[in-house]
Amino acid sequence: MEGLESYVPRPGLSIPVVTALDRDGRLREDDQRALVRFAIQGGAGADIIFAAGTTGEWDRLDNARGQLVSRIAVEECRRASRAGRKVEAWVGITAHARRETLDNLAHAIEIAADAAVVAPLSIADVDDPVAFLSREIGAVFDKRGRTIPVFLYDNAEIAAPGKAPHMRTRDVKQMSRLKYVRGVKVTAGKAVLGNYTRAASNFKLSGEFAIYAGNPYLIFELFRPPEGVAGAIRRYWNRYWTQRVLPYGVVAGPANAMPREWQRGWQVCRTGDSRLMARYARVLDAFREACVFERGGRSFRPTIACLKAALVEMGVCGSDAVAPGTPVMDAAERCEFSRRFAELRRIAGDTLEPAWLSQYDCGLGQGRAQQHG
Repeated sequence: MEGLESYVPRPGLSIPVVTALDRDGRLREDDQRALVRFAIQGGAGADIIFAAGTTGEWDRLDNARGQLVSRIAVEECRRASRAGRKVEAWVGITAHARRETLDNLAHAIEIAADAAVVAPLSIADVDDPVAFLSREIGAVFDKRGRTIPVFLYDNAEIAAPGKAPHMRTRDVKQMSRLKYVRGVKVTAGKAVLGNYTRAASNFKLSGEFAIYAGNPYLIFELFRPPEGVAGAIRRYWNRYWTQRVLPYGVVAGPANAMPREWQRGWQVCRTGDSRLMARYARVLDAFREACVFERGGRSFRPTIACLKAALVEMGVCGSDAVAPGTPVMDAAERCEFSRRFAELRRIAGDTLEPAWLSQYDCGLGQGRAQQHG
């Protein structure tokens, strides 16, 4: 069986790409390729493309569409890498049932994905994540004669009914001992990040078990240099909660619409440039605000619908359709989002470094069918 002795998790920006659908729920393959290339930005965007994840509506797609999305991501990342721009393709293998999840893992091995991502708490008929990861996923690797890295995915919003919102620290501790489990994507706060860092620290060297922040806006807090007494206190508590280990990378769904901006945001956070951090935080947070509407006196945030609308506004895709069950904007909200996104682009142009403004090069998407969903 092929080993993983030389594998080192890729740091940096992971973009969980959306899935391009038409109004009948069919995959728009040319659009899917175009949006992956847009996310890569010729090497100035994603370090990792994460396909068939939550932002990709995995829980509302059948396995056939999810596997096709994964194959496209792998092919486009290979194309970029051949051109000298190393980008890894990680594919989500989580399904509602264990059998489908294992089928997705076999497919990930077949298409030579760089890694597989699994959310054990989202699989309805998996009661013991440790046994599933060690025995059943291990058995697939044994049968296929090839092992690929596996990254855990923790997101309380997609936990199956009746499951705990987060994995138990002792379970993560046991799973981190497996040679193929190389990290976790955590959509949670600093305390949960710290729990997972603590769990793996005794079994993997630094960098061998990587923590990726699934709440991307958190990096601007965690990496902010201390200023004054309040800043020193904040830095102390940040380090306390995260076990003095900062995220190895960031998984940013909003980067579907602003890949260069998020890549640069990650870079300036890593270097601790407080001046540039403030500028990028302002613009990137403005996208989050642009996705909030009010319905019946309550906040309504159809983030995936907004990401797809933004890609249409930029000419990347020809349809902003979402899968059945995904929150959608009404006509008035769609019009308002268009206005907000145009204003955000104007502000970004006035605020950020010109080289770090995302643009769609239609030449990268040649051959994309001009369909209208």
